[in-house]
Amino acid sequence: MRTQVAIVGAGPAGLLLSHLLSLRGVESVVVENRSRAYVEARIRAGVLEQDTVDLLIDSGLGDRLKSVGLRHDGVYLQWPGERHRIDFQALTGRSVWIYGQTEVVKDLLAVRGDAVHFEVSETALHDPGSRPSVSFVDADGVRQVVEADFVVGADGFHGVSRAHVPGSRTWERDYPYGWLGVLAEVPPSTDELIYAWHPRGFAMHSMRSPSLSRLYLQVDRGEDIGNWSDDRVWTELSTRLALDGWTLQTGPIVDKGITPMRSFVSAPMHHGRLFLVGDAAHIVPPTGAKGLNLAVADVAVLSRALIAFFTEGRSDLLETYGERALRRVWRCTHFSWWMTSMLHVTGDDLDRELQLSQLRYVCSSTAAATSLAENYVGLPHEL
Repeated sequence: MRTQVAIVGAGPAGLLLSHLLSLRGVESVVVENRSRAYVEARIRAGVLEQDTVDLLIDSGLGDRLKSVGLRHDGVYLQWPGERHRIDFQALTGRSVWIYGQTEVVKDLLAVRGDAVHFEVSETALHDPGSRPSVSFVDADGVRQVVEADFVVGADGFHGVSRAHVPGSRTWERDYPYGWLGVLAEVPPSTDELIYAWHPRGFAMHSMRSPSLSRLYLQVDRGEDIGNWSDDRVWTELSTRLALDGWTLQTGPIVDKGITPMRSFVSAPMHHGRLFLVGDAAHIVPPTGAKGLNLAVADVAVLSRALIAFFTEGRSDLLETYGERALRRVWRCTHFSWWMTSMLHVTGDDLDRELQLSQLRYVCSSTAAATSLAENYVGLPHEL
């Protein structure tokens, strides 16, 4: 088969790119090794930056987001005995939205599901430098080849695409801790996210809807989820999030897992007619809520470049895509590292005092609070 853009990976980045291209008459085919049910059910990020929300709405994907998404105008920073609000609206005039990645993917599949080949195997890229194609075995066991003008790797950290960028340099840091995350059928105990530093480790209270809470605990990187009963999870959350006059509501836990923490950047982000977006090129720890939003920013930049090529015959935006995208990648990588380093306990007494000093400064200085706020609500897609 023949198309203009072949996209490997049907996560939010690949699907959004396919959607944005289709709006301007550019054809694409998406291949995905997982089933549609699996893709729709993956529980991932839940905080959308202002520009991410604006892009989804402007591209016709805002109906459910506007009806069931939760707009948040700030977050809370907490340490034992104190909780302070960072007011995004007052500091930046912008907000974030709580709308799970699963919901974003459902919205995208509703408009682009027909463009996706699910449950493929043996996916391979061929000659991405000049005459790209993607081969795979489809769900019926038939070998297929997609010839395209361009190939986009949106297939994540473990995908096949990044290996086809020769001479790549990578920067990576594995943190000694991870996040134990739970999804609980209980109304949130807070109106906005709580980021809590505690001597026993970081904790976070988030949400997915007025009836679903999403909560996290810092644990050792190699921790066994089997060691964490529901009672132990709630006890530890109640301890780390404790504040006089406030109570954490508990309820049935419907999902539980441990996510390792990693910073990873690979450059360059393109080679010839192959372009990387999202986790295929970079991963950030989830503390700063940047992963999904950074993938969306990549897609926004790349979609404009591809549309300019097909509608105007311009190649300059494609040639500079990688360097333009990487400027934002490194800014978000730094912010995510900074948030992570400020809030996660390492067992070092010096780090403890430095973290508490930084938290007090952020919560007492308008300049420091503004820096956090403008990074959190999202910097422009192109810096």
